[in-house]
Amino acid sequence: MSSTFRSLSIRNYRIWFFGAFISNVGAWMQATTQNWVVLTELTDNNASAVGITMALQFGPQLLLVPFSGAVADRFDRRKVLLITQTLLMLLAAGLGTLLVSGQAELWHLFSFALGLGIVNAFDSTSRQAFVSDLVSNNQLSNAVALNSASFNSARLVGPAVAGVLIAAIGSGWVFIINAASFLAMLGALSMITTTHVPAPKGDKRESQLRQLSAGFRYVMQRRDILVIFIMVFLVGAFSMNFPVMSSTMAVEFGRGAADYGLLSSILAIGSLTGALLAARRPAARMRVVSISVGGLGIVSLLGAVMPTYWLFAATLVFFGLATSTMLTTANGFVQTTSDPAVRGRVLALYMAILMGGTPIGAPLVGAAADALGARATFVISGVAALIAFAIGMTWLMSDRKLRVTWDRGFHVTHAGRPNLTDSRTQQVETLTAPLDVLRREPEVPDALEANWDSAPQEAPATTGIIPLPKPSIPPEDEDPRLHGG
Repeated sequence: MSSTFRSLSIRNYRIWFFGAFISNVGAWMQATTQNWVVLTELTDNNASAVGITMALQFGPQLLLVPFSGAVADRFDRRKVLLITQTLLMLLAAGLGTLLVSGQAELWHLFSFALGLGIVNAFDSTSRQAFVSDLVSNNQLSNAVALNSASFNSARLVGPAVAGVLIAAIGSGWVFIINAASFLAMLGALSMITTTHVPAPKGDKRESQLRQLSAGFRYVMQRRDILVIFIMVFLVGAFSMNFPVMSSTMAVEFGRGAADYGLLSSILAIGSLTGALLAARRPAARMRVVSISVGGLGIVSLLGAVMPTYWLFAATLVFFGLATSTMLTTANGFVQTTSDPAVRGRVLALYMAILMGGTPIGAPLVGAAADALGARATFVISGVAALIAFAIGMTWLMSDRKLRVTWDRGFHVTHAGRPNLTDSRTQQVETLTAPLDVLRREPEVPDALEANWDSAPQEAPATTGIIPLPKPSIPPEDEDPRLHGG
């Protein structure tokens, strides 16, 4: 099997993958329909109402993070997902019934979004962490990327189908069809066989609050993950409000529901490509997160000035590519480098920061669309992404002690080992070279070697290689997982 799809050779993961794909198609149909209903059926093109809906839907991710992470670590994740998926199915069926009967009002939609957010706070964390129960650690990065590919493959189909169904049979039936799609996920979960190993409970004298805060304490000690969280927050809050951005841009170009759904499918072309490319990489790297978020900033600004619907749609391919590459790589990096004992709580923090930024950003972006026009939403996205890019690159340069120099072109210069100040002993790589080859690290046990980036070696002299002493390591840097890249 191709290295891109190597995780599909594992039975449990293969069942999960195809069940999740069917359910994701229905979820994208519902998400597209939900925001179109708010914008055009329950309000008169009120983008702020769409922003409020998103805030209600994603706000619980932030508020419930200590509890959702602890649930993912302490309980059998398969059983947790059976409960959450059932509740999500009932919510979709309930709102669909109200819409079909013509009794739905805006407050119904707001209540549905809040309920969806509460259940998803537990579902999304357990779903992300559940992947580590299905595959071995050396397959985890690939499995996370294929999860993203499944999600974005469904995004190719779901929004476009939703646009057609809204016009053909009405928005309410889309919610009911989504409710039926949950049967695929419930069936897959019932077929999967896993052995749940709960995280150690620690000292009984330790307070429950302190146990819940273990994820916070762990992240604060991991500077690389902390930087990723900052970048993800900026992008999640101001660049990932696509329901607001795409729906208002569709109206800006005078398009209807079908063309609005098509925009999401076009964006998914890039998203799927980004996820598949991430699946081919042997490991998730910090530099890929930084570079992709810079690309997102540039594409967002280009989208803001596109004069026609089709030119705007074309930029969304690259918007989706950059977003998917960043999120897939960031998720994989967090999962593969976190201590398994707190992985669920760290992932809960990651999801809270990614989705929890929406209650802050979505209403602001919606208000900007109402006051300044739809194009302002992409300007905001571009500025936020470029700020995140600056933060990521600043950390990469300072953490690796790199310098950008000009010598018949831009170069990245590594200062070398401590006390080696002679410029002849410095190694210079072009700016296009992988940043991980610029790192120098001490010897580590073979079992940990895979977690380290490769190091440059001193250029050999004509008389042979002169051995140099290894630098000492401060206690806090002994674990190689404390380094990003």
